Amino acid sequence: MKTRMIHLPELVEDMAADRDGLKFSLNHSVSANPEEERPVSLSLTHIQYKFFLSYSASQMRETKNAKKNDKKANTASANSSPLLMDVDDFKGDFSFDALFGNLVKELLPSFQEEETDSSEGHNNISAGDPFPNGHLRVPSDAAKYSQALSPLFPDVEKLLPLFKDSCKELIEIRKQIDRRLHNLKKDVSVQDTKHHKTLAELETGVDGLFDSFARLDSRISSVGQTAAKIGDQLQSADSQRVTASQTIELIKHLMEFNSSPGDLIKLSSLFSDDARVAEAASVAQKLRSFAEEDIGRQGIAVPSMIGNTTASKGLEVAVSNLQEYCNELENKLLNRFDAASQKRDLSTMAEFNRGTSAMQHYVATRPMFIDVEVMNADTRLVLGDNGALASPTKVASGLSSLYKEITDTVRKEAAKITAVFPSPNEVMSILVQRVLEQRVTALLDKLLVKPTTVNLPSTAEGGLLSYLRMLAVTYEKTRELARDLQAVGCGDLDVEGLTESLFSNHKDEYPEYEQASLRQLFQVKMDALRMEGQIADSPGTIGRSKGAPVVSSVEISVAVVPEFVRWNEEAISRCNLFSSQPAILATNVKAVFACLLDQVSKYIVEGLEKARDGLTEAANLREKFLLGTSVSRRVAAAATSNAEAAAAAGENSFKSFMVAVQLSGSGVAIIQQYFANTITRLLLPVDGAHAAAIEEMTTALSKAEAAAYRGLQQCIETVMAEVERLLSSEQKPTDYRSPDDGIAPDYRATNACTRIVSYLSRVLEPAFTALEGPNKQAFLTELGIRLHKALMIHWQKFSFNPSGGLRLKRDITEYGEFLRSFNAPSVDEKFESLGILANVFIVAPESIATLFEGTPSIRNDAQRFIQLRDDYKSAKLASKFGSLWQSSS
Repeated sequence: MKTRMIHLPELVEDMAADRDGLKFSLNHSVSANPEEERPVSLSLTHIQYKFFLSYSASQMRETKNAKKNDKKANTASANSSPLLMDVDDFKGDFSFDALFGNLVKELLPSFQEEETDSSEGHNNISAGDPFPNGHLRVPSDAAKYSQALSPLFPDVEKLLPLFKDSCKELIEIRKQIDRRLHNLKKDVSVQDTKHHKTLAELETGVDGLFDSFARLDSRISSVGQTAAKIGDQLQSADSQRVTASQTIELIKHLMEFNSSPGDLIKLSSLFSDDARVAEAASVAQKLRSFAEEDIGRQGIAVPSMIGNTTASKGLEVAVSNLQEYCNELENKLLNRFDAASQKRDLSTMAEFNRGTSAMQHYVATRPMFIDVEVMNADTRLVLGDNGALASPTKVASGLSSLYKEITDTVRKEAAKITAVFPSPNEVMSILVQRVLEQRVTALLDKLLVKPTTVNLPSTAEGGLLSYLRMLAVTYEKTRELARDLQAVGCGDLDVEGLTESLFSNHKDEYPEYEQASLRQLFQVKMDALRMEGQIADSPGTIGRSKGAPVVSSVEISVAVVPEFVRWNEEAISRCNLFSSQPAILATNVKAVFACLLDQVSKYIVEGLEKARDGLTEAANLREKFLLGTSVSRRVAAAATSNAEAAAAAGENSFKSFMVAVQLSGSGVAIIQQYFANTITRLLLPVDGAHAAAIEEMTTALSKAEAAAYRGLQQCIETVMAEVERLLSSEQKPTDYRSPDDGIAPDYRATNACTRIVSYLSRVLEPAFTALEGPNKQAFLTELGIRLHKALMIHWQKFSFNPSGGLRLKRDITEYGEFLRSFNAPSVDEKFESLGILANVFIVAPESIATLFEGTPSIRNDAQRFIQLRDDYKSAKLASKFGSLWQSSS
């Protein structure tokens, strides 16, 4: 590329002359010669611009150094150090103001340093404040003198020629670019005109081609349609010709059969040639159909024409002769088919496989349908030598073996049928249907003997459960056989539907049989449990008179309810097996589960009632051995011994009932868990079924809860009766009123308190184990309240001195500490109040009023307790506290 030499002094001078006219931009080539052209843009930027500034600054510094060093001549000049610049340096927008400003910013500081140095060298010139633009503020005369001595831009004269040459070169470049652009525009316009002309010519040619192709396509379509019409006409004519020819032949053959009744000797060779049997059969079938259709149109019955020597005007004779001929031909073909079948000549069998009769005849002649020994072998394989006494497990094994044998036989027959018959699916459909309806049905009739629900079979014979298990086994195994036969191939036959029809009679009444079976099992189990109870409850028990009738009842056992659940699970599994629809399944499951609820409810209620019988007997014993008011010492000792025996019986009955309650709770938990794990998922798909089952379960179990509640009330009565007996027999008047004999008072708990706490700890131990949650809380709270009430009534029979009050307070503490194990806040609160009340026996009379300042709720009880003080009358406490009680009321 050609590089121009631009002198900066000329460029600066030209810029000074016309700054506003130097803003321009060139982005095109600047020379007519392509080898000398290249895109340029006039802009003094980047490296060249920095070089230009560096050059100017160096010139100024050289001038400064020359003045300081004895004012030597400047070694550089504008022409001696020219600045090399490229046209690329001026690309883009060029601004003189920007260039000039950058020059000032770059060079002015060096002149300021020079002026400063100059002022330092001449003491008669004082320093001034600098302006922001770099000039020094000095007096006007001094400024003029300074400018005269040292101009601000000493190299401007050197730069002006360079700037002038640059401007001239740039203007020339711009003109060259303008001319180049003008030439390019002309060339583009010429080429564009030629292009549009060529496109127009091409478009005209393409339109002509499209028109030609359209005419050609229309012509081809027309010729094709004409050819198709001609072909259809020729095909129709040929079809009519063939039909007419066949009709003529059929009419000739029909006339042969219509000649005379029963005369089949004069028939053409077609009907007598064994090599053309298939063709003869086809023709005879067509003739027969045509003759019967003609007779049907005329409305004439078709009596047998055999033996009629007079020819009919219609085709009745032909129909009769054709029927006779077809029968003879069919028998002939079937005989040959049988002969080939016995020889296992599949190729010969394939020659005589036409018609439905051959298919049916082939299936009917299979050994498994006609051999009686095969049927007997099936029965022996499934039932064994025991016959009707075979177990469902053995029957399941026998059915598996038999059905496998049947499947293998059908698979072998399928191979023959595929090789012989052109439509093997139709033959397989007939074969499988015959297997299910004849062979399987015959076996099921022997296996499934439906019992009556009026006179149930005995459990020794298996009961209804044996029938249900046999039904489930045969149904499941037969469905497996149906799936295996479906896999082998059975055409369009609905094997599953046919299998269901075999069991429809049994499935319709299945729910009633299932519920009757569960009731039978429950009844047998309860009878056995009652028998065990009679043996255990033999006469001679305390409280039962000799010769009294033994009540038939059952004791709750931990293993009975799980047995009920196992029965129900087995029944539910059969419901799943026999019920395909969710609604039917939910109905059957709900009915079967209702049987379980009824069984468990009756069992638990009967068991709890038997446990309550022990509590009732103990109560009767207590009433029988109550002490009278005036009895002899010997009678009292005997009654005390009997009362203790009655108390022991009551304690044993209490424990027995608590065990029964615990087992009942376990049984109920088992039922609830079984419902959640098994029954729920079967009922949820049907709206309302799950909620109805929950309601039934709640109703059934509420009966057991009511029986448990009655028994727990009796348990409380039994415990309180023994507590009252201990209080009356063990509590002495001197326990709370020690005599003034000089002996130190006894502050230990009384014997009655000790025995009662010991008794409660012992008797309530099974209650803590048997009861849980709210039931336990309610029972213990009720017992604690009853104990508090009994103690209040009992202590009002005694009078108390201060030492007796201390002993009473010790008894209350013992009772309270034991009752804290009940975790009953209301009971704890009552015994805390008793502890406060006991203080009325300990403090002096004048301090009694202060005891109840913070607890006004116990003032009524306090009034009764104060009256029990031994100094109540002597200290005249009635008059002292009369006004206090009136104000509190």
